[in-house]
Amino acid sequence: MSHSEGRHLSGKRIFPEPLTGQESLVEVIDRAFTAYNGARLREACELLTQKMLLPDVTVGMSLSGALTPGGYGKSCLVPLIEAGCIDWMISTGANLYHDTHHAIGLKLHRGNPNWNDVVLREEGVVRIYDIVFDYTVLLDTDKFYRMVMRHPEFDKPMSTPEFHYRVGRYVAAVEEKLDLVGTSLLAAAYRNAVPIFTSSPGDSSIGMNVAELSLEGSKLNFDVNADVNQSASIVWQAKESGGKSACWIVGGGSPKNFLLQTEPQIQEVLGLSEAGHDYFLQITDARPDTGGLSGATPGEAVSWGKVDPEKLPDAVVVYNDSTIVLPLLTAYILGKGVRREPKRLYEKLPEFMAKLTAQFAEKREERIAEGKFAG
Repeated sequence: MSHSEGRHLSGKRIFPEPLTGQESLVEVIDRAFTAYNGARLREACELLTQKMLLPDVTVGMSLSGALTPGGYGKSCLVPLIEAGCIDWMISTGANLYHDTHHAIGLKLHRGNPNWNDVVLREEGVVRIYDIVFDYTVLLDTDKFYRMVMRHPEFDKPMSTPEFHYRVGRYVAAVEEKLDLVGTSLLAAAYRNAVPIFTSSPGDSSIGMNVAELSLEGSKLNFDVNADVNQSASIVWQAKESGGKSACWIVGGGSPKNFLLQTEPQIQEVLGLSEAGHDYFLQITDARPDTGGLSGATPGEAVSWGKVDPEKLPDAVVVYNDSTIVLPLLTAYILGKGVRREPKRLYEKLPEFMAKLTAQFAEKREERIAEGKFAG
């Protein structure tokens, strides 16, 4: 057998056509992103359009950092939701809070990361790296949230998806009034019934305002147990119905773990038979050797039962900045004409939870009868 017939030499020959400047973005990625992190980005595009975004796959996205102040909600996340490419989401509270600035007509501006922050503070200007805005943007957004959360429908404990769905209705109404429809991630999620979880709901200005209202006697607080079980029910139902589950991880941190822990919740804690998520796509700039969560690889996730070991070939990690990669992935998906009917999972959460609860109860009785249930 010649060496050219071996498995390791079976990949497509690297022999791209010269770029002319007339190519579409899809053509540039397909042709010129041949190796290194460029190839990983091309593989991410292929994984999304050829496998993850097929109709039978339930796609969960985790979103960390602060992408929405830079407009990535409007430019990328809203179009992806409207194209049916995100079925459910875990986000930092910061992304949802800053998303609201744009939707209620408040202005953020391009700035300079090297400006003097002492001077900015004296001038009442807030900086997020190279994004700047007037301090009153925070005060006006806080005022909006407190006004919304004082409505009677918020005076009770609730899951974070319920909270975001209810808030999204008010944000959508303001969008419409200001002729800004298509601006807000929260509003788009409301219109398409995409459940949004926040894994650390106290860790943002939204949570801070909820805490302030508690001092006034509000009964609003976040039911984290409901969040854990509802997120697990989405993954359980996706797999039980004969479909697949995909993880699209933008950044890392707590949202990443909350997305991936759905499988250990199903297998390890609830004792239900499952193999792990089918598809894994992460955009990260973190190294795995420091022991940090954001750099944890899909191989490591296999050891926890988070990712199906047989599906590791369908796991891609793009080591790059989310602010570069997310717009490229979005443009590639839409350029390929990918569109899916929204699954409207928020409306199905009660049904999913009923099925998960019944399955858990049945399994628990079996384990008790076999003497295997300790607890």
